[in-house]
Amino acid sequence: MTLSRRSLLAAPLLLPALGAAAQSRAQPLRFVPSTPLPALDPIVATSYVIRNHGYLVYDTLFGMDENYRVHPQMIGHHEVSRDGLTWTFQLRDGLVFHDDQPVRSADCIASLRRWSARDAFGQTLATAIERYEAKDERTFVIHLKRPFPAMREALGKLSSNVPFIMPERIAATDPSRPISDATGSGPWRFLPGSWNPGQSAAYERFARYRPREEPSSWAAGGKLAKIDRIEWMGITEAPAAAAALRQGGIDWWEQPPVDLLPVLRRDRNIALVKVPLGFQLLMRFNHQQAPFNNPAIRRAIAAAVKPEDYMRAVAGEPEWYAECRSFFTCGTPLSSDAGAGLLTSDPARARRMLQEAGYRGEKVVLLAPADQPISYNQAQVTDQLLRGLGMEVEFISTDWASFVSRRNNRGPVDQGGWSVFHTLWSGADLTNPAISPLLRANGTAAWLGWPEDPEIERLRDAWLATGEAAEQERIARALQERAFETLPYLPTGSVEQPMAYRRSLTGMMVSPVQFFWNMEKTA
Repeated sequence: MTLSRRSLLAAPLLLPALGAAAQSRAQPLRFVPSTPLPALDPIVATSYVIRNHGYLVYDTLFGMDENYRVHPQMIGHHEVSRDGLTWTFQLRDGLVFHDDQPVRSADCIASLRRWSARDAFGQTLATAIERYEAKDERTFVIHLKRPFPAMREALGKLSSNVPFIMPERIAATDPSRPISDATGSGPWRFLPGSWNPGQSAAYERFARYRPREEPSSWAAGGKLAKIDRIEWMGITEAPAAAAALRQGGIDWWEQPPVDLLPVLRRDRNIALVKVPLGFQLLMRFNHQQAPFNNPAIRRAIAAAVKPEDYMRAVAGEPEWYAECRSFFTCGTPLSSDAGAGLLTSDPARARRMLQEAGYRGEKVVLLAPADQPISYNQAQVTDQLLRGLGMEVEFISTDWASFVSRRNNRGPVDQGGWSVFHTLWSGADLTNPAISPLLRANGTAAWLGWPEDPEIERLRDAWLATGEAAEQERIARALQERAFETLPYLPTGSVEQPMAYRRSLTGMMVSPVQFFWNMEKTA
Protein backbone atom coordinates (compact mmCIF):
# COMPACT_ATOMS: atom_id res chain seq x y z
CA MET A 1 0.00 0.00 0.00
CA THR A 2 1.03 3.65 -0.29
CA LEU A 3 2.71 4.72 2.95
CA SER A 4 1.71 7.99 4.58
CA ARG A 5 4.06 10.42 6.23
CA ARG A 6 2.43 9.80 9.61
CA SER A 7 2.95 6.03 9.44
CA LEU A 8 6.64 6.49 8.74
CA LEU A 9 7.29 9.15 11.35
CA ALA A 10 5.27 7.64 14.18
CA ALA A 11 7.41 4.63 15.08
CA PRO A 12 10.19 2.56 13.56
CA LEU A 13 7.88 -0.33 12.80
CA LEU A 14 9.06 -0.48 9.20
CA LEU A 15 12.75 -0.60 10.00
CA PRO A 16 14.50 -3.88 9.27
CA ALA A 17 15.75 -5.75 12.26
CA LEU A 18 19.38 -5.13 13.14
CA GLY A 19 22.01 -7.70 13.92
CA ALA A 20 23.39 -10.65 12.03
CA ALA A 21 20.22 -11.10 9.99
CA ALA A 22 20.70 -7.61 8.54
CA GLN A 23 23.92 -8.79 6.94
CA SER A 24 22.13 -11.51 5.02
CA ARG A 25 21.24 -11.36 1.36
CA ALA A 26 17.73 -12.18 2.51
CA GLN A 27 17.34 -8.59 3.73
CA PRO A 28 15.14 -6.90 1.11
CA LEU A 29 16.33 -3.85 -0.76
CA ARG A 30 13.62 -1.20 -0.42
CA PHE A 31 13.52 1.30 -3.27
CA VAL A 32 11.38 4.39 -3.89
CA PRO A 33 11.17 4.95 -7.66
CA SER A 34 10.54 8.31 -9.30
CA THR A 35 6.91 7.23 -9.66
CA PRO A 36 5.16 4.06 -8.50
CA LEU A 37 5.04 1.33 -11.16
CA PRO A 38 1.83 1.98 -13.17
CA ALA A 39 2.10 -0.84 -15.75
CA LEU A 40 4.31 -3.74 -16.83
CA ASP A 41 4.96 -3.31 -20.55
CA PRO A 42 8.32 -1.64 -21.38
CA ILE A 43 7.58 -1.80 -25.10
CA VAL A 44 4.21 -0.03 -25.20
CA ALA A 45 5.44 2.63 -22.74
CA THR A 46 8.66 4.66 -22.67
CA SER A 47 8.31 5.46 -18.96
CA TYR A 48 11.66 5.11 -17.18
CA VAL A 49 10.07 3.46 -14.18
CA ILE A 50 8.77 0.70 -16.48
CA ARG A 51 12.16 0.52 -18.21
CA ASN A 52 13.85 -0.03 -14.82
CA HIS A 53 11.30 -2.72 -14.01
CA GLY A 54 12.18 -4.29 -17.36
CA TYR A 55 15.87 -4.55 -16.55
CA LEU A 56 15.03 -6.45 -13.38
CA VAL A 57 12.94 -9.14 -15.08
CA TYR A 58 14.20 -9.31 -18.68
CA ASP A 59 17.54 -9.75 -20.39
CA THR A 60 18.82 -8.35 -23.69
CA LEU A 61 20.72 -9.79 -26.64
CA PHE A 62 23.40 -7.11 -26.34
CA GLY A 63 24.24 -4.59 -23.62
CA MET A 64 25.95 -1.19 -23.48
CA ASP A 65 28.81 -0.52 -21.07
CA GLU A 66 29.84 2.69 -19.31
CA ASN A 67 32.03 3.65 -22.28
CA TYR A 68 29.03 3.39 -24.65
CA ARG A 69 30.40 0.23 -26.23
CA VAL A 70 28.02 -2.61 -27.02
CA HIS A 71 28.79 -6.22 -26.04
CA PRO A 72 26.98 -9.57 -26.41
CA GLN A 73 24.70 -10.32 -23.46
CA MET A 74 22.31 -13.21 -24.18
CA ILE A 75 24.25 -13.85 -27.38
CA GLY A 76 27.12 -16.32 -27.17
CA HIS A 77 28.34 -15.94 -30.75
CA HIS A 78 27.37 -13.88 -33.78
CA GLU A 79 28.72 -13.25 -37.25
CA VAL A 80 28.03 -10.96 -40.18
CA SER A 81 28.29 -11.92 -43.84
CA ARG A 82 30.83 -10.12 -45.99
CA ASP A 83 28.14 -8.12 -47.78
CA GLY A 84 26.59 -7.07 -44.47
CA LEU A 85 23.17 -8.50 -45.36
CA THR A 86 23.11 -11.60 -43.15
CA TRP A 87 23.50 -11.50 -39.37
CA THR A 88 23.60 -14.84 -37.56
CA PHE A 89 23.11 -14.97 -33.78
CA GLN A 90 23.54 -17.91 -31.42
CA LEU A 91 22.19 -17.78 -27.86
CA ARG A 92 24.51 -18.78 -25.06
CA ASP A 93 23.89 -21.96 -23.07
CA GLY A 94 21.53 -22.24 -20.13
CA LEU A 95 19.13 -19.35 -20.76
CA VAL A 96 15.69 -20.02 -19.27
CA PHE A 97 12.58 -17.97 -18.58
CA HIS A 98 11.03 -17.59 -15.15
CA ASP A 99 8.49 -20.29 -16.05
CA ASP A 100 11.48 -22.66 -16.51
CA GLN A 101 11.05 -22.81 -20.29
CA PRO A 102 14.23 -22.41 -22.38
CA VAL A 103 14.85 -19.19 -24.28
CA ARG A 104 14.52 -20.01 -27.98
CA SER A 105 15.19 -18.33 -31.30
CA ALA A 106 11.44 -17.94 -31.77
CA ASP A 107 11.23 -15.93 -28.54
CA CYS A 108 13.96 -13.57 -29.74
CA ILE A 109 12.38 -13.06 -33.14
CA ALA A 110 8.92 -12.36 -31.71
CA SER A 111 10.40 -9.94 -29.15
CA LEU A 112 12.38 -8.02 -31.77
CA ARG A 113 9.36 -7.75 -34.04
CA ARG A 114 7.24 -6.30 -31.26
CA TRP A 115 9.96 -3.91 -30.07
CA SER A 116 10.71 -2.66 -33.58
CA ALA A 117 7.07 -1.74 -34.08
CA ARG A 118 7.27 0.79 -31.23
CA ASP A 119 10.85 2.00 -30.77
CA ALA A 120 12.31 4.78 -32.93
CA PHE A 121 15.58 2.95 -33.58
CA GLY A 122 13.73 -0.34 -33.98
CA GLN A 123 11.38 1.14 -36.57
CA THR A 124 14.38 2.20 -38.65
CA LEU A 125 15.92 -1.25 -38.33
CA ALA A 126 12.62 -2.84 -39.40
CA THR A 127 12.70 -1.00 -42.73
CA ALA A 128 16.02 -2.71 -43.50
CA ILE A 129 14.92 -6.25 -42.56
CA GLU A 130 13.87 -8.63 -45.30
CA ARG A 131 13.01 -11.53 -43.00
CA TYR A 132 13.85 -13.38 -39.79
CA GLU A 133 14.84 -17.04 -39.77
CA ALA A 134 14.89 -19.44 -36.83
CA LYS A 135 17.73 -21.71 -37.92
CA ASP A 136 17.40 -23.91 -34.83
CA GLU A 137 16.28 -23.55 -31.21
CA ARG A 138 19.30 -21.40 -30.28
CA THR A 139 20.31 -19.84 -33.60
CA PHE A 140 18.45 -17.20 -35.57
CA VAL A 141 19.27 -15.11 -38.61
CA ILE A 142 18.30 -11.59 -39.63
CA HIS A 143 18.33 -11.18 -43.41
CA LEU A 144 18.58 -7.56 -44.55
CA LYS A 145 17.51 -5.73 -47.70
CA ARG A 146 20.43 -3.34 -47.25
CA PRO A 147 23.37 -3.18 -44.85
CA PHE A 148 22.57 -1.87 -41.37
CA PRO A 149 25.93 -1.31 -39.63
CA ALA A 150 24.23 -0.12 -36.44
CA MET A 151 22.65 -3.53 -35.75
CA ARG A 152 24.51 -4.10 -32.47
CA GLU A 153 23.78 -0.57 -31.28
CA ALA A 154 20.08 -1.10 -31.99
CA LEU A 155 19.88 -4.47 -30.22
CA GLY A 156 21.98 -3.13 -27.32
CA LYS A 157 20.00 0.10 -26.90
CA LEU A 158 20.43 1.25 -23.31
CA SER A 159 17.20 3.06 -22.62
CA SER A 160 13.57 3.36 -23.66
CA ASN A 161 12.47 1.43 -25.51
CA VAL A 162 14.86 -1.41 -24.67
CA PRO A 163 14.64 -4.58 -26.84
CA PHE A 164 13.95 -6.92 -23.93
CA ILE A 165 13.47 -10.60 -24.74
CA MET A 166 10.14 -12.13 -23.73
CA PRO A 167 8.58 -15.56 -24.29
CA GLU A 168 7.05 -15.85 -27.76
CA ARG A 169 3.57 -16.36 -26.28
CA ILE A 170 3.83 -12.89 -24.69
CA ALA A 171 5.82 -11.14 -27.41
CA ALA A 172 3.14 -12.15 -29.93
CA THR A 173 0.82 -9.60 -28.27
CA ASP A 174 -0.23 -6.73 -30.53
CA PRO A 175 2.41 -3.96 -30.06
CA SER A 176 -0.34 -1.45 -29.31
CA ARG A 177 -1.86 -3.57 -26.53
CA PRO A 178 -0.07 -3.66 -23.14
CA ILE A 179 1.00 -7.04 -21.79
CA SER A 180 -0.03 -8.18 -18.32
CA ASP A 181 2.43 -11.08 -17.88
CA ALA A 182 5.96 -10.02 -16.86
CA THR A 183 7.66 -13.38 -17.37
CA GLY A 184 11.25 -12.80 -18.42
CA SER A 185 14.65 -14.43 -18.12
CA GLY A 186 16.41 -11.73 -16.11
CA PRO A 187 18.08 -11.79 -12.68
CA TRP A 188 14.83 -11.25 -10.74
CA ARG A 189 11.34 -12.65 -11.04
CA PHE A 190 8.36 -10.28 -10.81
CA LEU A 191 5.86 -11.15 -8.08
CA PRO A 192 2.41 -10.32 -9.50
CA GLY A 193 0.65 -11.02 -6.21
CA SER A 194 2.68 -8.24 -4.55
CA TRP A 195 1.95 -5.65 -7.22
CA ASN A 196 -0.50 -2.87 -6.48
CA PRO A 197 -0.50 -0.84 -9.74
CA GLY A 198 0.64 2.71 -9.17
CA GLN A 199 1.70 1.90 -5.61
CA SER A 200 4.02 -1.02 -4.82
CA ALA A 201 5.80 -3.94 -6.47
CA ALA A 202 8.18 -6.73 -5.46
CA TYR A 203 10.76 -9.02 -7.09
CA GLU A 204 12.63 -12.14 -6.00
CA ARG A 205 15.99 -13.44 -7.18
CA PHE A 206 15.72 -15.95 -10.04
CA ALA A 207 17.95 -18.83 -8.98
CA ARG A 208 18.35 -20.18 -12.53
CA TYR A 209 19.67 -16.95 -14.01
CA ARG A 210 23.19 -17.42 -15.41
CA PRO A 211 25.20 -14.17 -15.47
CA ARG A 212 28.01 -13.67 -17.93
CA GLU A 213 31.55 -14.10 -16.63
CA GLU A 214 32.83 -10.69 -17.75
CA PRO A 215 32.97 -7.80 -15.25
CA SER A 216 29.76 -5.86 -15.03
CA SER A 217 29.52 -2.42 -16.64
CA TRP A 218 26.10 -0.79 -16.97
CA ALA A 219 23.93 -3.19 -19.04
CA ALA A 220 26.89 -5.32 -20.14
CA GLY A 221 28.80 -8.12 -18.44
CA GLY A 222 27.88 -10.20 -15.41
CA LYS A 223 24.60 -9.22 -13.75
CA LEU A 224 25.01 -10.65 -10.26
CA ALA A 225 21.79 -10.73 -8.23
CA LYS A 226 23.19 -10.43 -4.70
CA ILE A 227 19.89 -9.51 -3.04
CA ASP A 228 17.07 -12.02 -2.78
CA ARG A 229 14.15 -9.63 -2.64
CA ILE A 230 13.58 -6.11 -3.97
CA GLU A 231 10.59 -4.06 -2.89
CA TRP A 232 9.43 -0.92 -4.70
CA MET A 233 7.69 1.31 -2.19
CA GLY A 234 4.82 3.64 -3.10
CA ILE A 235 5.86 6.61 -0.97
CA THR A 236 4.68 9.64 -2.91
CA GLU A 237 5.06 12.24 -0.16
CA ALA A 238 8.61 13.60 -0.24
CA PRO A 239 8.92 14.31 3.52
CA ALA A 240 7.78 10.76 4.27
CA ALA A 241 10.33 9.30 1.84
CA ALA A 242 13.08 11.44 3.37
CA ALA A 243 12.15 10.28 6.89
CA ALA A 244 12.08 6.64 5.77
CA LEU A 245 15.52 6.96 4.17
CA ARG A 246 17.02 8.54 7.26
CA GLN A 247 15.50 5.94 9.59
CA GLY A 248 16.49 2.99 7.40
CA GLY A 249 12.95 2.11 6.30
CA ILE A 250 14.10 2.43 2.68
CA ASP A 251 17.54 2.01 1.14
CA TRP A 252 17.40 3.96 -2.11
CA TRP A 253 15.39 6.99 -3.29
CA GLU A 254 15.57 7.61 -7.00
CA GLN A 255 14.49 11.26 -7.25
CA PRO A 256 14.56 13.26 -4.01
CA PRO A 257 13.39 16.85 -4.56
CA VAL A 258 16.13 19.43 -4.44
CA ASP A 259 14.64 21.29 -1.46
CA LEU A 260 15.31 18.22 0.71
CA LEU A 261 18.89 17.67 -0.47
CA PRO A 262 20.47 19.83 2.27
CA VAL A 263 18.80 17.69 4.94
CA LEU A 264 19.89 14.45 3.29
CA ARG A 265 23.41 15.73 2.70
CA ARG A 266 23.90 16.37 6.42
CA ASP A 267 23.12 12.73 7.27
CA ARG A 268 26.39 10.77 7.34
CA ASN A 269 24.51 7.55 6.61
CA ILE A 270 23.21 8.84 3.28
CA ALA A 271 25.07 9.34 -0.01
CA LEU A 272 24.00 11.57 -2.91
CA VAL A 273 25.10 10.82 -6.44
CA LYS A 274 24.34 12.49 -9.78
CA VAL A 275 22.94 10.46 -12.68
CA PRO A 276 25.38 10.58 -15.64
CA LEU A 277 24.39 12.83 -18.60
CA GLY A 278 21.58 14.41 -16.61
CA PHE A 279 18.08 14.98 -17.96
CA GLN A 280 16.58 17.24 -20.58
CA LEU A 281 13.40 19.05 -19.62
CA LEU A 282 10.91 19.43 -22.44
CA MET A 283 7.50 20.59 -23.59
CA ARG A 284 5.71 18.11 -25.86
CA PHE A 285 2.98 19.37 -28.20
CA ASN A 286 0.05 17.46 -29.69
CA HIS A 287 0.65 17.84 -33.42
CA GLN A 288 -2.62 16.16 -34.33
CA GLN A 289 -4.99 18.67 -32.71
CA ALA A 290 -5.50 22.44 -32.67
CA PRO A 291 -3.95 24.72 -31.71
CA PHE A 292 -0.51 23.06 -31.75
CA ASN A 293 -1.01 21.36 -35.09
CA ASN A 294 0.04 24.78 -36.41
CA PRO A 295 3.88 25.08 -36.43
CA ALA A 296 3.67 28.89 -36.34
CA ILE A 297 1.82 28.67 -33.02
CA ARG A 298 4.44 26.28 -31.68
CA ARG A 299 7.15 28.77 -32.68
CA ALA A 300 5.31 31.56 -30.92
CA ILE A 301 5.35 29.58 -27.67
CA ALA A 302 9.06 28.85 -28.11
CA ALA A 303 9.75 32.58 -28.51
CA ALA A 304 8.17 33.25 -25.11
CA VAL A 305 9.78 30.45 -23.11
CA LYS A 306 12.45 31.38 -20.59
CA PRO A 307 14.36 28.14 -19.87
CA GLU A 308 15.63 29.31 -16.49
CA ASP A 309 12.05 29.48 -15.20
CA TYR A 310 11.63 25.77 -15.93
CA MET A 311 15.00 24.72 -14.62
CA ARG A 312 14.56 26.68 -11.40
CA ALA A 313 11.08 25.22 -10.90
CA VAL A 314 12.49 21.71 -11.15
CA ALA A 315 16.01 21.95 -9.75
CA GLY A 316 15.91 25.00 -7.48
CA GLU A 317 19.56 25.99 -7.21
CA PRO A 318 21.87 26.69 -10.20
CA GLU A 319 24.11 23.93 -8.86
CA TRP A 320 21.64 21.47 -10.35
CA TYR A 321 20.86 22.96 -13.77
CA ALA A 322 22.37 24.46 -16.93
CA GLU A 323 20.87 26.01 -20.03
CA CYS A 324 20.91 23.64 -23.01
CA ARG A 325 19.77 25.09 -26.34
CA SER A 326 20.17 21.83 -28.23
CA PHE A 327 18.08 18.84 -29.24
CA PHE A 328 21.13 16.66 -28.55
CA THR A 329 22.49 16.18 -25.03
CA CYS A 330 24.71 19.12 -24.15
CA GLY A 331 28.33 18.16 -23.70
CA THR A 332 28.11 15.32 -26.22
CA PRO A 333 29.63 15.49 -29.74
CA LEU A 334 26.49 16.48 -31.67
CA SER A 335 25.23 19.22 -29.34
CA SER A 336 25.15 22.74 -30.77
CA ASP A 337 23.05 25.92 -30.76
CA ALA A 338 22.15 25.64 -34.45
CA GLY A 339 18.70 27.15 -35.02
CA ALA A 340 18.32 28.20 -31.39
CA GLY A 341 17.94 31.87 -32.26
CA LEU A 342 14.19 31.29 -32.03
CA LEU A 343 14.51 31.12 -28.24
CA THR A 344 14.35 34.83 -27.45
CA SER A 345 12.39 34.73 -24.15
CA ASP A 346 10.35 37.67 -25.48
CA PRO A 347 6.64 37.50 -24.50
CA ALA A 348 5.73 40.64 -26.48
CA ARG A 349 7.21 39.17 -29.64
CA ALA A 350 5.50 35.87 -28.89
CA ARG A 351 2.10 37.55 -28.59
CA ARG A 352 2.56 39.15 -32.02
CA MET A 353 3.65 35.82 -33.49
CA LEU A 354 0.65 34.10 -31.93
CA GLN A 355 -1.74 36.61 -33.48
CA GLU A 356 -0.03 36.36 -36.87
CA ALA A 357 -0.21 32.54 -36.67
CA GLY A 358 -4.00 32.71 -36.47
CA TYR A 359 -4.69 31.63 -32.92
CA ARG A 360 -8.45 32.02 -32.37
CA GLY A 361 -8.95 31.11 -28.75
CA GLU A 362 -8.86 27.32 -29.07
CA LYS A 363 -8.71 25.59 -25.70
CA VAL A 364 -5.30 24.30 -24.59
CA VAL A 365 -5.50 21.25 -22.33
CA LEU A 366 -2.33 21.13 -20.24
CA LEU A 367 -1.73 17.77 -18.54
CA ALA A 368 0.01 17.90 -15.15
CA PRO A 369 0.67 14.78 -13.00
CA ALA A 370 0.53 16.10 -9.43
CA ASP A 371 2.50 13.14 -8.02
CA GLN A 372 5.41 13.72 -10.43
CA PRO A 373 6.97 17.04 -9.34
CA ILE A 374 9.35 17.32 -12.31
CA SER A 375 6.47 17.29 -14.79
CA TYR A 376 4.02 19.14 -12.56
CA ASN A 377 6.36 22.02 -11.73
CA GLN A 378 7.12 22.58 -15.41
CA ALA A 379 3.40 22.53 -16.20
CA GLN A 380 2.75 25.29 -13.65
CA VAL A 381 5.29 27.52 -15.41
CA THR A 382 3.66 26.84 -18.78
CA ASP A 383 0.21 27.49 -17.37
CA GLN A 384 1.26 31.01 -16.40
CA LEU A 385 3.13 31.55 -19.66
CA LEU A 386 0.22 30.53 -21.93
CA ARG A 387 -2.33 32.53 -19.95
CA GLY A 388 0.01 35.53 -20.16
CA LEU A 389 0.00 35.16 -23.95
CA GLY A 390 -3.80 35.24 -23.94
CA MET A 391 -4.43 31.56 -24.56
CA GLU A 392 -7.43 29.67 -23.17
CA VAL A 393 -5.93 27.06 -20.84
CA GLU A 394 -7.45 24.13 -18.94
CA PHE A 395 -4.96 22.86 -16.36
CA ILE A 396 -5.63 19.16 -15.75
CA SER A 397 -4.06 17.99 -12.49
CA THR A 398 -4.10 14.22 -12.17
CA ASP A 399 -2.12 11.27 -10.80
CA TRP A 400 0.69 9.67 -12.80
CA ALA A 401 -1.25 6.60 -13.91
CA SER A 402 -4.14 8.72 -15.23
CA PHE A 403 -1.67 11.06 -16.92
CA VAL A 404 0.05 8.15 -18.70
CA SER A 405 -3.33 6.85 -19.85
CA ARG A 406 -4.73 10.18 -21.06
CA ARG A 407 -1.70 11.23 -23.08
CA ASN A 408 -2.30 8.19 -25.34
CA ASN A 409 -5.62 9.71 -26.44
CA ARG A 410 -5.27 11.19 -29.94
CA GLY A 411 -8.76 12.69 -29.96
CA PRO A 412 -9.86 16.32 -29.61
CA VAL A 413 -9.74 17.89 -26.18
CA ASP A 414 -13.53 17.66 -25.81
CA GLN A 415 -13.20 13.90 -26.26
CA GLY A 416 -10.56 13.34 -23.59
CA GLY A 417 -7.59 14.48 -25.64
CA TRP A 418 -4.83 16.89 -24.72
CA SER A 419 -2.73 19.73 -26.13
CA VAL A 420 0.58 19.83 -24.28
CA PHE A 421 2.45 18.18 -21.40
CA HIS A 422 5.88 18.24 -19.82
CA THR A 423 8.30 15.50 -19.00
CA LEU A 424 12.04 14.86 -18.92
CA TRP A 425 14.27 12.45 -20.79
CA SER A 426 17.61 11.01 -19.84
CA GLY A 427 20.50 12.59 -21.70
CA ALA A 428 21.54 9.05 -22.62
CA ASP A 429 18.48 8.83 -24.90
CA LEU A 430 19.14 12.05 -26.79
CA THR A 431 22.77 11.91 -27.91
CA ASN A 432 22.11 11.27 -31.61
CA PRO A 433 19.27 11.05 -34.19
CA ALA A 434 19.23 7.25 -34.23
CA ILE A 435 18.26 6.69 -30.62
CA SER A 436 16.24 9.83 -29.88
CA PRO A 437 12.54 8.92 -29.94
CA LEU A 438 11.64 12.57 -29.53
CA LEU A 439 13.06 13.49 -32.95
CA ARG A 440 11.05 10.93 -34.87
CA ALA A 441 8.55 12.80 -37.04
CA ASN A 442 6.75 9.92 -38.72
CA GLY A 443 3.21 10.88 -37.75
CA THR A 444 1.08 8.39 -35.86
CA ALA A 445 4.05 6.01 -35.57
CA ALA A 446 6.01 8.65 -33.65
CA TRP A 447 6.08 9.05 -29.88
CA LEU A 448 3.22 10.81 -28.06
CA GLY A 449 2.34 14.05 -29.80
CA TRP A 450 2.75 12.33 -33.17
CA PRO A 451 4.71 14.97 -35.14
CA GLU A 452 5.00 14.54 -38.90
CA ASP A 453 7.80 16.11 -40.93
CA PRO A 454 9.31 14.29 -43.94
CA GLU A 455 12.38 16.55 -43.89
CA ILE A 456 13.33 15.56 -40.34
CA GLU A 457 12.88 11.93 -41.33
CA ARG A 458 15.02 12.41 -44.45
CA LEU A 459 17.84 13.98 -42.45
CA ARG A 460 17.63 11.24 -39.83
CA ASP A 461 17.96 8.58 -42.54
CA ALA A 462 20.92 10.45 -44.03
CA TRP A 463 22.62 10.53 -40.62
CA LEU A 464 22.18 6.78 -40.24
CA ALA A 465 23.52 6.13 -43.75
CA THR A 466 26.90 7.77 -43.18
CA GLY A 467 29.65 6.55 -40.93
CA GLU A 468 31.84 9.66 -41.21
CA ALA A 469 31.91 11.78 -38.06
CA ALA A 470 32.24 15.12 -39.89
CA GLU A 471 29.27 14.34 -42.13
CA GLN A 472 27.22 13.15 -39.17
CA GLU A 473 27.94 16.43 -37.39
CA ARG A 474 26.89 18.45 -40.47
CA ILE A 475 23.65 16.50 -40.83
CA ALA A 476 22.90 16.78 -37.11
CA ARG A 477 23.19 20.58 -37.33
CA ALA A 478 20.85 20.66 -40.32
CA LEU A 479 18.41 18.37 -38.51
CA GLN A 480 18.44 20.60 -35.44
CA GLU A 481 17.84 23.72 -37.53
CA ARG A 482 14.83 21.98 -39.06
CA ALA A 483 13.65 20.86 -35.62
CA PHE A 484 13.63 24.46 -34.40
CA GLU A 485 11.47 25.34 -37.42
CA THR A 486 8.86 22.63 -36.87
CA LEU A 487 9.35 21.92 -33.13
CA PRO A 488 8.47 18.24 -32.62
CA TYR A 489 9.09 19.27 -29.01
CA LEU A 490 10.69 22.16 -27.19
CA PRO A 491 13.77 21.61 -25.00
CA THR A 492 13.49 23.78 -21.89
CA GLY A 493 16.79 23.12 -20.14
CA SER A 494 19.10 20.53 -18.63
CA VAL A 495 19.00 19.42 -15.00
CA GLU A 496 21.01 17.16 -12.75
CA GLN A 497 18.89 14.71 -10.77
CA PRO A 498 20.73 13.26 -7.79
CA MET A 499 19.81 9.92 -6.26
CA ALA A 500 19.99 9.30 -2.52
CA TYR A 501 20.83 5.99 -0.86
CA ARG A 502 21.99 4.64 2.46
CA ARG A 503 25.70 3.86 2.65
CA SER A 504 24.82 0.36 3.85
CA LEU A 505 23.90 -0.30 0.22
CA THR A 506 27.20 -1.05 -1.52
CA GLY A 507 28.19 -1.83 -5.09
CA MET A 508 25.74 0.55 -6.77
CA MET A 509 26.50 1.05 -10.45
CA VAL A 510 25.84 4.72 -11.21
CA SER A 511 24.27 4.90 -14.65
CA PRO A 512 21.58 6.73 -16.63
CA VAL A 513 19.51 3.61 -15.89
CA GLN A 514 18.81 2.42 -12.35
CA PHE A 515 20.35 -1.07 -12.29
CA PHE A 516 20.04 -3.39 -9.29
CA TRP A 517 22.66 -6.05 -9.93
CA ASN A 518 25.96 -6.33 -8.04
CA MET A 519 24.62 -4.41 -5.02
CA GLU A 520 24.75 -5.72 -1.47
CA LYS A 521 22.99 -4.56 1.66
CA THR A 522 25.35 -4.70 4.62
CA ALA A 523 23.03 -3.48 7.35
